[in-house]
Parts: sequence; structure tokens; C-alpha cells
Amino acid sequence: MTKKKDLTNGSISSKLVQLTLPMMIGIISMVAFNLVDTYFVGQLGTKQLAALSFTFPVITIIFSIVQGLGIGATALVARSIGVSNRDKAARETTDSLFLAVIIGGFFVIVGILTVEPTFRLLGASEDIIPYVSEYMTIWYYAILFVVVPYVGNSAIRASGDAMTPTLIMLFAVVINAILDPILIFGYGPVPALGLKGAAIATAISRGFTLVLSLYVLYFRERLITLAIPTKEVIMGCWKSILFIGLPSGFSRMIVPLTMAIITAILANYGEAAVAAFGIGSRIDFLAMSVLFALSASIGPFTGQNFGAKKWSRIQQGIEMSARFSLIWGAGTCVALYFMGEHIARVFTDDREIISNVSLYLQIIPLSFGLQGIAQIVNSNLNTLSRPLEASALIVIQMLIVSIPAVYFGASYFDVKGIYYGLTLAYITGGILSYFYNKKIVAALATTS
Repeated sequence: MTKKKDLTNGSISSKLVQLTLPMMIGIISMVAFNLVDTYFVGQLGTKQLAALSFTFPVITIIFSIVQGLGIGATALVARSIGVSNRDKAARETTDSLFLAVIIGGFFVIVGILTVEPTFRLLGASEDIIPYVSEYMTIWYYAILFVVVPYVGNSAIRASGDAMTPTLIMLFAVVINAILDPILIFGYGPVPALGLKGAAIATAISRGFTLVLSLYVLYFRERLITLAIPTKEVIMGCWKSILFIGLPSGFSRMIVPLTMAIITAILANYGEAAVAAFGIGSRIDFLAMSVLFALSASIGPFTGQNFGAKKWSRIQQGIEMSARFSLIWGAGTCVALYFMGEHIARVFTDDREIISNVSLYLQIIPLSFGLQGIAQIVNSNLNTLSRPLEASALIVIQMLIVSIPAVYFGASYFDVKGIYYGLTLAYITGGILSYFYNKKIVAALATTS
């Protein structure tokens, strides 16, 4: 392991910056990937834009499970690298990829068989369903192009290299941005495919990430082994990954499930409200990309220091991250409050959608700082093999607080009340996460 990848020594702030900056670019590129789709699909019409918004919760649910696998792989690989056991790290990476293929294949089958009933359940009307089906049928077939490189890039990050996964994702964004207008609107001999074209562009660009991530893992990092493991070895590795990955994945799935419920509630207020929620969700994800990158950095940082038993570094890293989260959250909140309407106009010229997006960006960003803390704590607890506690905090935030608050808000204040209810849930979750994490890390430091 080269010195630049060693996260157990040197300035904590410098190490976190070295991890966070590339991860931030990577996350922004992921958001840009979605925003490019949203921009071009928005030019097709409100129904197509609403259809794309309906796909967001389902795609996010699947990504939640994939992220859980990535978190489990990161924790195991980072710990092995933290104690300089590269062979074990390679075994864990390889077994993680096999597990990703199995789970990805399951999603392909279930997804293809349940497209229409799933989106009817979410509140999509009969004139929206054909557009949703057009997009998701292709997207489901390409799911292995999403799952495998995500887990592979998690292993690369666990080694302390955050830049390479970012470059891989940036390449995919460029390919998607080039293909989207060609396949959606048609160019030369290529026919206009509409939403189907957006899905095909996504599949092709994601296919490139699959090839590139496997190449880096095998030829450069040497984190893929061709040795055939015993049943006990591979099952032991899968058990360790799933111990962290399943609670993490399912808890992350609670968030898009909650978003799906909110989308269904918003459907009562018309297609413009649903479309605005889809646009607003993508904008605030972009605004919080720095905090999501920081929380993603905590996994490799905590993992390597956990393996090296350097608890004080973990404590200091979390405190620094929490302070930065509050500062960043306050700044983006002010910016979006004043710029919300102008940003909305980039995606649509529909006045009703613009008004709803502006309202969203005046309320939800109030919680950004504490949302960031909740994400940081979740990553830290999962890496410390505390997935159940991490999951419980999300359950409290999104189910126990969010759903009742949103229903209450909708009953008395319509769309504005829905946004206030969701904001209250995020703030509550951030406060609880911070104090619980502080207690857990302090206990581990005194008992180890």
C-alpha cells in the first residue's frame, strides 16, 4: 500500500480532503448524469418528465441495496488494508463482486415482471404508465452494469484511492451526455426514441463503467483473485458483507420508500407537483453532494483506522466532518432560497412546476446541515460493525417522524406542509445521530 493511500497516519483533515474532493466530483457526476436525463426528457413534455420522476423512487430503492453491498465491501476491504493484508482484501473484493452479480440478476428478473403494477401502486396514471414502462424495461436489463461497477469502485475507494472511481464515473457522464440527445430526439440515421433513448444511453454509458472498474481492480490494484475459494471462505465473506450490507441497504431503502409515499401523496396535487418534486430532489442532491462525498469518505477512513485500532483519529474525523456539514448546509440553504426559481427555469418553462420547485427549495434546504451529519454517522456506524444501530436511526427519522409529519402537514398546509414535515424529520434524525454516534465511539475507545 502506497503512502498516499494510508489513512491511518498524517493529518486527519488532509486525509479527509484527499478522499472527499474526488468523491464530491464523483457524486456531482452521478447527479449530473440524472440531471442530463432530466433536462433532455423535460423537453419531451410534462408527462414524460413526470414519468421519469416516478422512476426515481424505484431506482433509488435498488441503489440502496447496491450501496449496502458497497458499504459492506468497503468496511471489509478497508480493514484488511488497514492491517496490510492485501491477499485477504483481494479475496473479499472478488467475493463481493460475485455477490453483486447474484443480487443484480435477481433485480433484473423481478423488475421486468413487475413494471406496470409497481408504478400503478406509486400513483402513476394510465397515460403515464406507458412512458414509465418504456424507460424501466430497458433500465432493468442494464442493472448489472450498475451493480457490479458500484461494488468494484467501493473496493477501490477502500484502498484509499477515491480519484479513479471518480474518473470512471466522469467518463460515463460524458458518454451519457453525448448519447442522450442523439437517441432521445434522433440524429441522422438514428431515429427519435424518446424516453427509450434515454434508457439506452444510460445502459451504454454504465456498460463502460463495468469494463473500466474491473480493469483497474484486476490489473492495477490486484484486488481480484482467480483462486477458487472453498465454500466456507466464500460463505464467510458473504456473511460478513451482508451483516453490514443488508441492514444498511434496507435502511437506505426506507428513504426512497418514504419518497415513494410522498410522491404518491403529491400525485393528489397534480402532475406538476410530482414533476417539481423530482426536479427538487435532484437539485438538493447536487447541493448536498459535498456532504454525501464526505460521508462516503468516512467509510474508508474509519475502516482503515478501525483495523489499526486508532480510535482517537476516528473521533476527531467525525467531529471535523460534523462541523463542516453544518457550515456547508447553512450556505447552500441561503443560496437556494434566493436562486430556486432561476434554477427551476433551467429544467422547464411550465409556471406551475417552477412555482412548486421554488417552494421546495425554500423549505427542504433548512435541514441540509443535519442531513449531512446523519449521513456521516450512518457511514461511520456501519464501518464500525454497528449496522443495526445505524439502521434504527434511519427508521426513526424516515418512518416514525417523517410519515406522520408529512401526513399532518398535507392535511393542514397542502404541498407546503409536506415539505415542512419532511424537513422536520431530517432535522430530528441529524440531532439523534450526532449524539448517539458520540456515545458509541467513546465507548469503543475506552474498551479497546
